[in-house]
Amino acid sequence: MKINSETAYKVAEFLLQIKAIQLNKQQPFHWASGWQSPIYCDNRKTLSYPKVRTYIRQKYAEFIRENFGDVDVIAGVATGGIAQGALVAQELELPFIYVRSSSKGHGLQNQIEGVVEAGQRVVVIEDLISTGMSSLKAVEALRGAGCQVAGMVAIFTYGFKLAKDNFQNYKCPLYCLSDYDHLIEEALERGYIGKDDVESLKNWREDPANWNVLV
Repeated sequence: MKINSETAYKVAEFLLQIKAIQLNKQQPFHWASGWQSPIYCDNRKTLSYPKVRTYIRQKYAEFIRENFGDVDVIAGVATGGIAQGALVAQELELPFIYVRSSSKGHGLQNQIEGVVEAGQRVVVIEDLISTGMSSLKAVEALRGAGCQVAGMVAIFTYGFKLAKDNFQNYKCPLYCLSDYDHLIEEALERGYIGKDDVESLKNWREDPANWNVLV
């Protein structure tokens, strides 16, 4: 996974400003997995801020041009990657499709919505990477349809080792605009957290399932 530090710090700054990312060690957030977490991330909020939305759209497009070359189709992962993907496709003047987590239970029972043909080169857009498995289901579906998946670009990743392993196992290159390490540095620099918070926040990323013990 490759990160451009200048972009990563700027995206982290935006996400903190608009409270798309919130950090609270004292009152942890509860994830559906049962984990207690000092971080809550909702990148859908970026869509409500034109300046932030534009910056992210342009950086997505820039990453794709620099790292993937010729691309036929942009695919968004439902649901967080749909709006972001459509914006990127518009920026690049490319066709757009999106991929559901599973096939619809009615109608044509599509998992891939939109027009794509076998052999086309696709870049997948996601808004957030945690373990990566839900995102990689979209990659699997696209490959099953005969597409060549060039890779995936996301706004933010927690940087879990499990996610890195999953993407390597799927042989899917992952590029992110920002990540947890840059976020922590930016949050410290701008006073969102204190120096005494950093170690605990880093411990959470290393062992999120048991972080409540480590606090």
